Amino acid sequence: MRGVLGKSRKMICSLLSQAPVSPAYYYRSSPSIYKPKPSNRFSWGFLAPIPSPAIRVFCSKPGEVGGLMASSVQNQGSISYLTQREAAEVDETLMGPLGFSVDQLMELAGLSVATSINEVYKPSEYNRVLAICGPGNNGGDGLVAARHLYHFGYKPFVCYPKRTQKPLYSGLVTQLESLSIPFLSVDELPMDLSKDFDILVDAMFGFSFHDIPSGWHVEEGDVGGDGIKPDMLVSLTAPKLCAKKFSGPHHFLGGRFVPPAIAEKYKLQLPQYPGISMCVRIGKPPQIDISSLRENYISPEFLEEQVEADPLDQFRKWFDDAMAANLKEPNAMALSTTGKDGKPSSRMVLLKGVDKDGFVWFTNYESQKARQLSENPHAALLFYWDGLNRQVVRVEGSVEKVSDEESEQYFHSRPRGSQLGAIVSKQSTVIPGRHVLHQQYKELEEKYSKESLIPKPKYWGGYRLKPERFEFWQGQPSRLHDRLEYSPQETDGKRVWKIVRLAP
Repeated sequence: MRGVLGKSRKMICSLLSQAPVSPAYYYRSSPSIYKPKPSNRFSWGFLAPIPSPAIRVFCSKPGEVGGLMASSVQNQGSISYLTQREAAEVDETLMGPLGFSVDQLMELAGLSVATSINEVYKPSEYNRVLAICGPGNNGGDGLVAARHLYHFGYKPFVCYPKRTQKPLYSGLVTQLESLSIPFLSVDELPMDLSKDFDILVDAMFGFSFHDIPSGWHVEEGDVGGDGIKPDMLVSLTAPKLCAKKFSGPHHFLGGRFVPPAIAEKYKLQLPQYPGISMCVRIGKPPQIDISSLRENYISPEFLEEQVEADPLDQFRKWFDDAMAANLKEPNAMALSTTGKDGKPSSRMVLLKGVDKDGFVWFTNYESQKARQLSENPHAALLFYWDGLNRQVVRVEGSVEKVSDEESEQYFHSRPRGSQLGAIVSKQSTVIPGRHVLHQQYKELEEKYSKESLIPKPKYWGGYRLKPERFEFWQGQPSRLHDRLEYSPQETDGKRVWKIVRLAP
């Protein structure tokens, strides 16, 4: 099975949520034998194709195309494709001279498949995943993918009818059982898969077969037209020749373990992975009807009796939740201002302090927002925490500059490069090109190279918004969102916050 791992396996994921599954084809373990059956049950050897209009996803190893970042697109014509022989050679090299082990590549493969699925099919809409796993390395990939999908928020189920008793596979089964992931026998699979599952992952066999069990020829694709026609293809390591025949909307490359030596030997042209992503999209993303984009939020109820009496305490509570969830820049906020002309403008800034007196951020006092605040010292803030389905919207209030001492203290707490950048940038003014910034930055860097303290420019400092109104928003199913508004009122000579619920 050495030549089966990195390039020689295939996975197929079929999304079943949009239409019931009608009679389908079953393929036996023999590479080129398949028989139509008027049933939706599985032989141990293969999974049936799902007729349109159901959504389908196909994930293949030797040429899998996976992507964590759908926005990162590579022209399909510039990508290299491997033959079956080349794919086997690559596997042998990875697990031979280059020192990779089967379990290492299996872990990377399963993670890539899971992240590719998550890139397109979010667990809030497509939650129930059935992974059908074969006895070899491809089945192991499916087990790994199921584990990662569980941690991504999906509800995976596994059908593993012909188990391998090797320690590697037994360990994967134990890991899934420890997560209480259900294992289903073939007899337990429903006649209509679409009623119980949203995503179907075929991890039965791989490219070590001359004819892929899905009915795809390893190099020529779906020659007879009877193979699965998925919506997603995830190629691992590098796409195989059959991937050229793929016509679905989502093609991803995954794996991210190809060393330069292999890329040079086979003259592989592969896309760069964005950031720390495990997959990258190949080809143009499908054209999407913007009006059809929607998210069905699943969140705990946000009830009046559960909230803090003081909105600043409630904000801190939610901010701590955002920090604990490891969300990117939880202190990012939209700042909206208007000048005397009444024309509004918004931009993202970073919250740098919050206390009983309000919310603090820092900026250039000669910027557009600063000019608008000098004309109309009122603003609104908005925090959006996507991972928690939460917003703190319309934090409204009056704005004033913080003291010079507070601005000075924060300025010198910043990284030295940020201090120089604040001096270089005459924010919102027109400049002839980026080279001007680099040149001025270089000059300042040299000027203050021997200085321990960089002076804060007079045109840079902080603002504080004193909140007069808060609204906390929690996304809920069917657009029945929770919205709780805080507004101040006088009670017995004391300023207290009145809490009301607003219609979504």
